Amino acid sequence: MKLLDYKTEDYYDNAMRDYPLIMRGGYNVILAILYAFSCVMWRTRMENAEKVLSGRDTGSVVISNHTSMAEVVVIVTWYWARKRRLRPIFKSEFNHNGIVRWFFARVGGIPVDRGTADMKSLRRASHALQRGEDILIFPEGTRIRTDDQPVEVHGGFAIIAQMAKAPVVPMAVCGFRDITPNGKHLMRPVTCWMRTGDALSLDDAPKELKRRERTQWVEDAAIERMYAIRDTLRREHPGRR
Repeated sequence: MKLLDYKTEDYYDNAMRDYPLIMRGGYNVILAILYAFSCVMWRTRMENAEKVLSGRDTGSVVISNHTSMAEVVVIVTWYWARKRRLRPIFKSEFNHNGIVRWFFARVGGIPVDRGTADMKSLRRASHALQRGEDILIFPEGTRIRTDDQPVEVHGGFAIIAQMAKAPVVPMAVCGFRDITPNGKHLMRPVTCWMRTGDALSLDDAPKELKRRERTQWVEDAAIERMYAIRDTLRREHPGRR
């Protein structure tokens, strides 16, 4: 039985459409419930959706700012509802918990060792893109709960895009931090916003730059656009973070 033969590494290495049937069925049921829940609780919609749904042979590397775990649920289920598979990149520290490791693998997550040249994870992500799956990366690496929290932006996503000849799509979210304010543990219903920007690729970088410099240019430009979108959302919705 394929289900019994499938190991955690197989979920990382293979297309989500090839997961065991029972896992695909369970995935769809869970995401349908989460999608309905998020629509009711957080009333979120994706602005400029055409920028991520336009037809491409490969998937896209989607990057976003990160303030709440709810963002993962909303973004992944939004893609699922539009028949796209979005695979989150998550820090390998989560795999220290066996239950979390089991769950993240079966919903398409791909672990990465931060601060290292984790070529296995880079290859897994680039192969997923080549199959038409999308990749979700939070360059900030952790939830930014307050504006005075130190932020360390992690690179590497442009290398993944380069390996797969895929675009990088910057997006930003606003309002999710208010779901569970500091000192609170229960989620509350709030309105949140998501917006995408124009995609970037190596072809957009100045031609006079060397290849490595062009990759860095894409990374820097994508981060700049991500924060520009976030700041615009905040100006449009004062007091929301």
